[in-house]
Amino acid sequence: MSRAGSALRWVALVSAAVLFLLPFYLLIRNGLATREEITSPQWTFLPAELHWENVAALFADTEVPFARSLLNSAIVAVLQTAGELLLCSAAGYGLARIPHRHSGKVLGVVVATLLVPTSVTFVPSFVLVSSLGWLSDLRGLVVPGLFSALNTVLFRQFFLDFPSELEDAGRIDGLGRWGVFRRIVLPNSTGFLAAIAAITFIGSWNSFLWPLVIAQDSSSWTVQVALSGLLTAQNPQLNLLFAAAAISILPIVLLFVGLQRYLVRGVTETGVNG
Repeated sequence: MSRAGSALRWVALVSAAVLFLLPFYLLIRNGLATREEITSPQWTFLPAELHWENVAALFADTEVPFARSLLNSAIVAVLQTAGELLLCSAAGYGLARIPHRHSGKVLGVVVATLLVPTSVTFVPSFVLVSSLGWLSDLRGLVVPGLFSALNTVLFRQFFLDFPSELEDAGRIDGLGRWGVFRRIVLPNSTGFLAAIAAITFIGSWNSFLWPLVIAQDSSSWTVQVALSGLLTAQNPQLNLLFAAAAISILPIVLLFVGLQRYLVRGVTETGVNG
């Protein structure tokens, strides 16, 4: 019975791995094929010849500046991740550790914003960004995403369980609130910070609707907008679209592999029990 159970577990794991890797295989296979091989009714596991020139043609496309889009996405994702880590961690620490008679009210307002659908604030946010002259500008892409109410609540929950003895030791050494936060709390919260950073970076990298509206000039496109440009072209080149999709997910895969152990530890440190 133990051998049968072990065999069933292996079959389930292999099946899950195949299903998980199937989209990546399709992206790479079709990205290195010709359009005829992609649409051919006779499927082959790999193209007869790997067309690496598809990648060169993708970056040489003047209508869709894919290299510039990758750079824009990287800048926006890094800045938004750094901004959210700084602002949300500071706000969460203040709500968790700094006593104030209005702390509960502030927390209630922060939580209440989570109940407001994004579609309700989309138009006012666009009007505000447009009035500031930030259309087709990286500021219009970055600044509205520098703060997250959800991350603030998560940081507060994490800091509520942070050992107060470490903070007391810092105050004995003469550190103030900011010194304790910067030199003791943050260095001892790397796992949770890495988890929030990974989730924020992935969300920013995959964002589509807001960049689509704000980035009206091709020089300010992000990678998701560039992919939609390849898809909606008058003569869509499917092989270039698959190659672009494969390249666009590469940073996410590398980030996940590099921060996987921090992600698992960060989830366990949130204090949320299933």
